[in-house]
Amino acid sequence: MKTLKLRIKDRHSSVLNQLASEVNFVWNYVNELGFKHLKRKGEFLSAYDIAKYTKGTSKECGLHSQTVQAVTEELVTRRKQFKKAKLRWRVSNKKSARRSLGWIPFKKVAIKYADGYVQYGKHLFKLWDSYGLSQYSVKTGAFVEDSRGRWYVCLVVDSLKTEKSTATKAIGIDLGLKDIATCSDGTVISNPKFYRAYEQKLGIAQRARNKKRVRALHAKIANCRKDHLHKASSQLVKENALIVVGDLSAKKLVKTKMAKSVLDTGFSALKTMLKYKCENASVLFEEVNEAYTTQTCSCCGEITASSPKGRADLRIREWRCVECGTFHENRDINSALNILALGHKRLAVGISLF
Repeated sequence: MKTLKLRIKDRHSSVLNQLASEVNFVWNYVNELGFKHLKRKGEFLSAYDIAKYTKGTSKECGLHSQTVQAVTEELVTRRKQFKKAKLRWRVSNKKSARRSLGWIPFKKVAIKYADGYVQYGKHLFKLWDSYGLSQYSVKTGAFVEDSRGRWYVCLVVDSLKTEKSTATKAIGIDLGLKDIATCSDGTVISNPKFYRAYEQKLGIAQRARNKKRVRALHAKIANCRKDHLHKASSQLVKENALIVVGDLSAKKLVKTKMAKSVLDTGFSALKTMLKYKCENASVLFEEVNEAYTTQTCSCCGEITASSPKGRADLRIREWRCVECGTFHENRDINSALNILALGHKRLAVGISLF
């Protein structure tokens, strides 16, 4: 399965905002109901138990009954996930700093598609159909709003069958900050530094307190980065039969002084894209522990005193192995070769087990 995100025409915003306000009302009611029941009885209400308290809500609020069920199920799921007795209130007031972005979940039976329109209950919403929705089978979805007030419909659908990749190459990928990714065959995915490119304009807009301009710039940066990563990941999946990636953690690196650069690269998103695109194209994808791959010589497999170590030696881009005499012109390619070797080793162990 995969999720399709399609933009809805702006003229439907007022209707969707009203529906989103009703969804927030249902969420807040169920949230408060569950909390009061917990204090009184000492036990949580399940989604099934809550259903009898929301009977008739769809008619009063103008929502589909499946939306009310979806809201209830989502609240119960998140309550368990975050281990909280009460979740945050959803705020509909547009002037509030804590306003929640619009969200209208639904299930398969609540929505129909025909001739470029999505029908939800009695409402028809015109959208830009860039995927050809008629060829997909919709499972579930939601209407969502972004920070600029634009509305989208997100649909979970069954993936269409694609032709299997005929590529035979195998590559290891070293993720980084100077370049987003360096491959073992010498391919480099550059880091355009989209945030840095718009940083000055963003600062001007923030100092002028022009919130609309700030949101537009953030959206432009995110869209440019996403477009670049999608093109790069699609090309890698198309050209290779095995892709091995290091387990570099963005979550850990954002806690360091390099946080802004880490978030600007988006290598975590690249890893996610590679994973699902490989599954769709029947390409093998492996994620391995990349510890010491920079320090290890890809020719002799030894860690020597001459190899670059830690963040202090990030400036060292080339080095010579004192053990075998191999000169590594690019430390990232050396690391990518070690990552590829680890991927082959893991596959060999997996094959031997069977």
